Amino acid sequence: MQSIVTIQTNSREELVDITSLVQKTIDESGIKSGIISLFAQGATAALMVQENWDKSVQADVVNLLRKLIPKGKWLHDAQDGNGDSHLKAGIVGPSETIPIIDGVLGLSTWQNIFFCEFDGPRNKRNIVCSIIETEKS
Repeated sequence: MQSIVTIQTNSREELVDITSLVQKTIDESGIKSGIISLFAQGATAALMVQENWDKSVQADVVNLLRKLIPKGKWLHDAQDGNGDSHLKAGIVGPSETIPIIDGVLGLSTWQNIFFCEFDGPRNKRNIVCSIIETEKS
């Protein structure tokens, strides 16, 4: 089964919690056991499983990447000013794969799934959700 989750982002750089949207996709599939593969479409976006309780962790991720990959220093900036966005997305990566256990995301208590925006804000960002069932219920 495959579907697309669409979100809107509000800042140039931010982590958006998409866990409930992904769980809704699993619920609608009816699949109880398997894996879900998530893929962020866009060369300046990524996905990350990260701490969900303390929002300072998400801010720390953005701040670390800003320090490691500052804006305005890259060859691609001559094209459209977002060389840093491409590098950040490439380092974090566009995909995550998570087990589905008894119809629920196999995340720990403190984990959620975050869409990483590095070139926003954007009215439309797509995440492709591909579910593979491992056993029939």
